[in-house]
Amino acid sequence: MEITVQWIRTSWTKRSRGGEDAARRNAAPVGFPLPQMPSSSVPFVHMSERDGFEPRETTKDLRELGVSLREEDGRLRVHARVEPLFGLPPRPRRPPAVRLLPCQWVRWQLNYRFTGMTTMQEWSYWLDTFNIAYGPVERNVFLSDPTVTVDECGPVR
Repeated sequence: MEITVQWIRTSWTKRSRGGEDAARRNAAPVGFPLPQMPSSSVPFVHMSERDGFEPRETTKDLRELGVSLREEDGRLRVHARVEPLFGLPPRPRRPPAVRLLPCQWVRWQLNYRFTGMTTMQEWSYWLDTFNIAYGPVERNVFLSDPTVTVDECGPVR
């Protein structure tokens, strides 16, 4: 069965935690139309503070995906891996894996917080959004509401 994945990363520093930059960051899309590409590639969209949160599209190899995908008993088991662990903000325990039936899709979001080695470097943050569909999909599938939403975002202070 077909598995379609889209990975979106939004990154910013403390400068975009308020004001116009934060409004622009918060207005960033969480889904994009799918490009035509080989199935071994994952569409990767990066939006950063440095670029004014304008989407920059590239591809990643499926092996780089921060999500575990496994077909079992006619369902797709999806579970986001936390990478890197030291970047996690405090949060309650992790949610269990999602099991998708054919023609369903999940939007899984995880956020991270990092600090430099010295107090002179700014805090930096990123939000990973994984849109994953099981079965054949239309090009605009990730512009609609997901079957399942997993919001694993913790406080970034």
